[in-house]
Amino acid sequence: MGEPMIRLEDVVKRFSNSRTLAVDHLSLEIQEGETAVLVGPSGCGKTTTMKMINRLEEPTSGKIFVDGSDVMSQDPVQLRRGIGYVIQTIGLMPHRTIAQNIATVPQLLGWEDSRIKDRVAELVEMFELRDELLTRYPGELSGGQRQRVGVARALAADPPVMLMDEPFGAVDPIVRARLQDQFLDIQDRLKKTIVFVTHDIDEAIKMADRIAILNVGGTLEQYDTPKEILRKPANGFVEEFIGSERGLKRLALIKVNEIRVEEGPVVSPEDTVQRALTVMEEFGTSWASVVDGGELLGWVDAGTMHGMTTAGEATPQRFSAYVTAENSLREALDSLITSETQVAAVVWEGQRYRGILNLDQISREILG
Repeated sequence: MGEPMIRLEDVVKRFSNSRTLAVDHLSLEIQEGETAVLVGPSGCGKTTTMKMINRLEEPTSGKIFVDGSDVMSQDPVQLRRGIGYVIQTIGLMPHRTIAQNIATVPQLLGWEDSRIKDRVAELVEMFELRDELLTRYPGELSGGQRQRVGVARALAADPPVMLMDEPFGAVDPIVRARLQDQFLDIQDRLKKTIVFVTHDIDEAIKMADRIAILNVGGTLEQYDTPKEILRKPANGFVEEFIGSERGLKRLALIKVNEIRVEEGPVVSPEDTVQRALTVMEEFGTSWASVVDGGELLGWVDAGTMHGMTTAGEATPQRFSAYVTAENSLREALDSLITSETQVAAVVWEGQRYRGILNLDQISREILG
């Protein structure tokens, strides 16, 4: 890895009216293009830490570097114009239209009008905001629309770094999930370096490349990938904070294409019924997948082939549970437990057969 985009070195923050530290000798690095989520209980210093990166709060001691430069050596106003900032309350200016809100930072940076117009149009398309919304005011928009405008405004000047403080916390759970998914899709394309603050460990697990779990007083308990934190919590505090169902949460982070699936009992349409019965016996099943030239046609059992010569003479039945390469193991588990056979067919690119997935395989991943 090269030089981190954001680096905190032994950062301390003590407020003048408090005898305890808000942030206690915090050191961590965030690589370019990573989303680092700060999470922890109230009073753990997560928002204070984020605000010190763009100098909305000043560190008592220690150093903070953004793209190799000490933030304390920079003009704070210029520093903030180069860092996108999104907060839970959004902070849109009520007297300015949506287009004017999105254009705020580019205008402050002196961009030409044509460039600003093109950038606003680009962001409107990116965030699926209708063109007719541009002339409206924030009060005329729904909460979800205002939140998307707030993120679009933070991205308007194409900053390399974004700070996001509970950005989706003010909307209902359904809208929140949609905003999270949309932002993950956009981040997958843009690869911004993001510091994201939340109190919700499930949101942290979903959004993060790495999670910093902070304790009261700004003490860092663990900083690692979501998978590793769920697999091996650093201590009792982390284990308690991430809560129950740790194994199930890990499954949501693992895609089917990351594990080895079993081929399972497979026959071709040309195979004889006797061959199909032999395959079933070898695998200890009462059924077999029918695959023709790599394409899954369905499954057959002894009953459907009765009186026939080849497996292809029977009409293959569709698997009730299908999963693809991009499905998570948690999604696969949901398909399995609602299936009578508790077996899911794994397919790639339409109906290209890759194997089968069962509860035993998923159990191994939970225990792993």
